[in-house]
Amino acid sequence: MTRIGTPMLFCPPNPPIALGPLDTVSIGRSRNCDLRLPGGDASRRHAEVAGGPDGFTITDLGSTNGTYVNGQRVQKHALQPGDQIEIGNSMITFCQVGAGLENAGLECDREQTIQVERPIGGQVFEGDLAEIPPFAVLQILEMEHKSGLLSCEADQANGRLWLADGAPIHAETKQHSGFDAAIEIVNFTGGRFSFQPHKDPEQRTIEASVTELLLEASRLLDEGLL
Repeated sequence: MTRIGTPMLFCPPNPPIALGPLDTVSIGRSRNCDLRLPGGDASRRHAEVAGGPDGFTITDLGSTNGTYVNGQRVQKHALQPGDQIEIGNSMITFCQVGAGLENAGLECDREQTIQVERPIGGQVFEGDLAEIPPFAVLQILEMEHKSGLLSCEADQANGRLWLADGAPIHAETKQHSGFDAAIEIVNFTGGRFSFQPHKDPEQRTIEASVTELLLEASRLLDEGLL
């Protein structure tokens, strides 16, 4: 059981993958990979993330199109919280969940997806958006069926997003309200976040799951509309 500093991989809309200290996660388009990627730009067994005494590394497995970390092509690279792994058209984020989510009860199962042992409770928890981006926080809150207010003070703007049972129900930024505000918050970079349980909005303007929200944000980004 790990409760503090749980390493995780995020690649929406796939569920997050929690990593044990010595786990190895295969990445590629093969059905046999632990993290299966869509499209032909990824090799069947493209790369792997492996734990060891000094932390986690990603290794390219002789792929055709290469593996990139923070924009640089790598053969083997020691991962740090917040690193962005690019494989074909897929972006994978390595996070050290626990620095800001120390009250979350996470455990690894055989399929490498996170499971909730018990609720977070009534405490406020917070973290760094550079290390745990908004989409990763939202996926955790969705899987834990949390209700409350996620506040983000990012480099470019501030925003608030309310959830009920893990689903977004209202969002506000300076420029937008509702679904458009939620899309804006998903793309925040840098700054801080905090989550307060049991904070209800005055109105409900969003009828979508976190997964649907992240898919739409990804589509808009790919089409250059954000």
